[in-house]
Amino acid sequence: CALPISDTVSSSPEDEAAPETVDEQDELRNQLLRVMADNENLRKRTEREVAAAKKYGPLSFARDLLASLDNLEKAITLIPEDKEGMDETVKNILIGVEMTGRELASVFERHGIQRINPEGEKFDYNLHQAMFEVPTDDVEPGMVVQVVQPGYSLHDRLLRPAMVGVSKPATDTDTPPAS
Repeated sequence: CALPISDTVSSSPEDEAAPETVDEQDELRNQLLRVMADNENLRKRTEREVAAAKKYGPLSFARDLLASLDNLEKAITLIPEDKEGMDETVKNILIGVEMTGRELASVFERHGIQRINPEGEKFDYNLHQAMFEVPTDDVEPGMVVQVVQPGYSLHDRLLRPAMVGVSKPATDTDTPPAS
C-alpha cells in the first residue's frame, strides 16, 4: 500500500521553530568561544604539568638517595692512597667502591642533580644552611668558610641545602669594653 507523494507529511511554516534572534546567536557564539578558550587553556596547563612531572618526578627519590651517597663518599675518603701492600681481594673491593662513587656522581649529573659545594662563596640562605659561625678577619663576614655537608639541587629545585660554617668578624664591635 503505497501512499501517493501528495499524501506525505510536509512541514509547514507553523510546524518549524522560529529562527533564533541575533542576540541568541551572539550568545551561543560567545559560549562556543569561551569553551574553546577553556579547552586550549586546559591543554596548555596539562602540557606544562606533564613537563614538570618529567623534570621533577625523581625529586623525592633523589632526596632519599642522598644519605646513601654521603655514606659512600665517607667510605671513599677513608680509602688509603697506597693500596700496594693490601690483599688483592681488599684492594679490588676498594677500587670497586671508588668506581661506584664515580658512576653514581655521573648518573646524578646526567639527570640534572648538581652538587652544591659553596666553600669561599657568599652565604645564600636559599642554598645554604648555617650550622655555626667562624670568627675570622681573613675573609669578609658572611662568607662560607667550611662545608660540613654538601647540598644538592635537581635542575633549579633544592634537594638539600649545604650545611656550612659562615664567617663573622673576629673582633666584636657591638659590645663595649669592660671597665
